[in-house]
Amino acid sequence: MSKSIRIRKGLDIRLKGEAEKVLIQAEPAKVVAIKPTDFHGLTPKVLVRPGDQVKAGTALFADKYNDRILFTSPVSGEVADVVRGEKRKVMEVRILADAETRYDEIGAGDPSTMNRETIIQKLLKSGVWPLLRQRPFDLVANPATEPKAIFVSCVDTNPLAPDLDYVVRNNGEDFQTGLNALGKLTKGKVHIVVSSKTSAREFLDAKNVVRETLDGPHPAGNVGVQIHHIAPINKGELVWVAGVQDVLMIGRLFRTGKYDATRVVAVTGSEAKNPKYIRTIIGAPVKDLIGPVGPEVRIISGNVLTGERVTADGSLGFYHTQITLLPEGDKPKFFLTDGWASLGYDKFSANRSFPTWLMPGKKYAPDTNQNGEERAFVMTGQYDAVFPFDIYPVHLLKAILANDIDQMEKLGLYEVAPEDFALCEFVCTSKINSQSIVREGLDVLKKETT
Repeated sequence: MSKSIRIRKGLDIRLKGEAEKVLIQAEPAKVVAIKPTDFHGLTPKVLVRPGDQVKAGTALFADKYNDRILFTSPVSGEVADVVRGEKRKVMEVRILADAETRYDEIGAGDPSTMNRETIIQKLLKSGVWPLLRQRPFDLVANPATEPKAIFVSCVDTNPLAPDLDYVVRNNGEDFQTGLNALGKLTKGKVHIVVSSKTSAREFLDAKNVVRETLDGPHPAGNVGVQIHHIAPINKGELVWVAGVQDVLMIGRLFRTGKYDATRVVAVTGSEAKNPKYIRTIIGAPVKDLIGPVGPEVRIISGNVLTGERVTADGSLGFYHTQITLLPEGDKPKFFLTDGWASLGYDKFSANRSFPTWLMPGKKYAPDTNQNGEERAFVMTGQYDAVFPFDIYPVHLLKAILANDIDQMEKLGLYEVAPEDFALCEFVCTSKINSQSIVREGLDVLKKETT
């Protein structure tokens, strides 16, 4: 039976620069890059060399410790370079793209008529498998395991996030086909989570799923929050998750038999000259999507809370469907006009420090200045106000810092991912990097328990 849930803890950060609902087609990318660093915990085994010819769907590298999991090229062309960093760590594989994409034929088919192992083989061979991630640990799902449920979040509450109702429009066949494939991967339920404002018939008319409704401020759209309130994870259990565009890619794979790495990306932020939606591919050059920008602009692949800082010469992250442009916070501020002693009529505050809390519809264009540095980690109650889990967030973070595995388990580390602590990090007076602490804790827990 579906549920209707409302959370009250959280915070909506209202920023300028929302993408206008206009979808344009990006110019074909000349160079694309797939980054092993997008997949936490991955040790890549490179399968190609510079000069090799590849098609869309040709494996570029595999998981060294699970070589069934392949990471494939989104375009056809020539491998230009395998970029390495310190200690020869593989940073990215670059491909010079052909003018017209050639595809490896994976084979089309109706997943409703296939067995689980056949579906898994298609997902693995095509390189679509890494779109499926597992909780706990927030890693690429292990095809040798079976989850108790699969969750698809159909609402994104992050700042300036893409409107998923708009993204899925006219893609109902691919979305349903993707859901049918997911349904064969678990003996449990496939949950799609919408809000009371969801209007897309592609979501509301979806079949072979359990549709849940969850409303509230951010992070209501985080799949971790949804799992916590609908089907909490206990020790020893697994839940797999996928995004809406991930499901669309899975659906296109079975409908066409090809690895179609198309993404609809929202270009957003106060520094975006023309915020809009762009149809492009995974790994596309950022500069092709945003146009020329100066050094005074921070480019983020993803959203402002969990995204990755990139340069204009960088590429779109594997899981990212948004690019955000903000002013750099590298300029000094006079304390009476822009600093801590100012009236703050243009400042957003989570704790009513400025009079703008009386203007509930006002939007802001903050820069990236943290306005301080790390301080003593004290109990303030700030985290609890924005953290909609039945978990003590500060106690959990301190258990991680103390490397107390027993307390990590008891305090609920299995249920969270770094993104669930993004708001805690945003409101933190002590400037604690909560997301990196949670990631370290998850890595320790995985090492000790698996």
